[in-house]
Parts: sequence; C-alpha cells; structure tokens
Amino acid sequence: QVQLVESGGGLVQPGGSLRLSCVASGMYFRVLVIDWYRQAPGKQRELVATWTKSGSTNYADSVKGRFTISKDNTKDTVYLQMNSLKPEDTAVYYCTDRKVWGQGTQVTVSS
Repeated sequence: QVQLVESGGGLVQPGGSLRLSCVASGMYFRVLVIDWYRQAPGKQRELVATWTKSGSTNYADSVKGRFTISKDNTKDTVYLQMNSLKPEDTAVYYCTDRKVWGQGTQVTVSS
C-alpha cells in the first residue's frame, strides 16, 4: 500500500514562497494521480492542485499562476511550489492519491 508523507510547510511572509513535498513509498508505481488539498480553520477541505501520471495538471482558480505541481520521478516525490503567498493560503496542506492521505503540513502566511 502507498504511504504519503508531506513536508515543507512553515511560516512565511505575504509574497513569499514555499515548496511542499509529498513523498510516496510502497508500490508507488501504481499511483496514477496525486491531489494537493488544503484545509483552513473552520473551512471545508479544498482541492488545490492535481498531477496525473499522464502528465496533466490542474489548479484551483485561487492558486492559478502562483502554484505549480510537479513530480520528480527519480525521488517518487510530488512537489507543490507556492509563490506569491497570501494570508488566505494559510491552511494545513495534504496530499492524497485518492486512496491514502498524508498527515498534512501547516502553512502559515503572516507578517
């Protein structure tokens, strides 16, 4: 079974950048899709970005042009590069292959 572990969160000022990592282990070759979600306090979990094995990517309107999802095949890792961060990007970020979820990593955007 695939296991997913996120990392890379932290505190950053508005306008700053962070790169989140989603490391997969265990039969990762079967993963066809990775989604990044986020959940802010008191809000529903929101789909942020999607990577598929075919190479396609999709983004929520709120992050288009600022976030980039990509995969490093040599490391079985999917990244979420987040630029021009805003306070409203503050949330716990999770990755999932639509079967398994990681534990999440906190992103806080604040001055």
